[in-house]
Amino acid sequence: MRQGIDVELREVGLRDGLQNVDTFFPTVAKIEWLKAEAAAGVPEIEACSFVPPKLLPQFTDCLEVLAEALAIEGCEISALIPNLKGAERGIAAGVPVLNYVTSVSETHNMNNVRRAPAESVEDFARVVELVQSQPEGKRPRLAAGLATAFGCTLEGPIDPKAVVKLAELFVAAGCDEMSIADTVGYANPAQIKSVTKMVLDAIPSDMPLALHLHDTRGLGLANMAAGLEVGITRFDACLAGLGGCPWAPGASGNVIMEDAAFMLEAMGLRTGIDLDALVKVREIVEINLPDKALGGAFAQAGAPKGFRPASQLPAAAE
Repeated sequence: MRQGIDVELREVGLRDGLQNVDTFFPTVAKIEWLKAEAAAGVPEIEACSFVPPKLLPQFTDCLEVLAEALAIEGCEISALIPNLKGAERGIAAGVPVLNYVTSVSETHNMNNVRRAPAESVEDFARVVELVQSQPEGKRPRLAAGLATAFGCTLEGPIDPKAVVKLAELFVAAGCDEMSIADTVGYANPAQIKSVTKMVLDAIPSDMPLALHLHDTRGLGLANMAAGLEVGITRFDACLAGLGGCPWAPGASGNVIMEDAAFMLEAMGLRTGIDLDALVKVREIVEINLPDKALGGAFAQAGAPKGFRPASQLPAAAE
């Protein structure tokens, strides 16, 4: 956690937000988006995916985007890796954080990556070996993401014990940090608290844990507040609420970055994000995705009269 920050928001729009968009988002515009959000104070950005370009043409320019992203000071860059091959590409590109996602749902994981969750963990263990074989100073952190942890469009309810078991397997395999995801937007605040507590009890106390939430049924911010209540201070969000899941037809996207940042700042929690600058970044998306409906209550209504973001208030003694 950066000094002077209470909650860290990671932008996932350039990966999760764009991965299901058929229109190719121009490389120059992706780089412009990256730089603008970093300048607005967003502390971490997931810049792209190392899924093979033939499967996701949106990321044919991954290396070009990463070259610019990694030159940005003060913003941590991460990328998605689907397998060992993706890890090899990520390491060669010098990405400091590699995100490896596995669904708790057997059916979802088979549809998504053609493997059972246990087989994905075995593949992840090979990624760990590869990382540990690198020279010191060139070893990226490995983040394990547990998708469909709160429900699945293909299987329905997910047993929390299965979430805990998968978390324990990834810890044993050697992950450095973890996230649990409401991939298809099934979760409610009570469920967020109960499952997250179980995972927190199962992993090392010093292992960072984040929540990746979707707003499919309008509970994204409520679920974020529930996560805060059990001690989570790292969340994924997406500019304008882009994103979704190919196995969840009709599902809306990620928690809206602008609304999340506003809520946290209004609660007195410092994100380090300049809200006005963040809203302005939407123009880049609007220009390049003119047919895409953009979400965002804060962008539409603006700040309440007299509102002062927590990040702009005098700092208390740390």
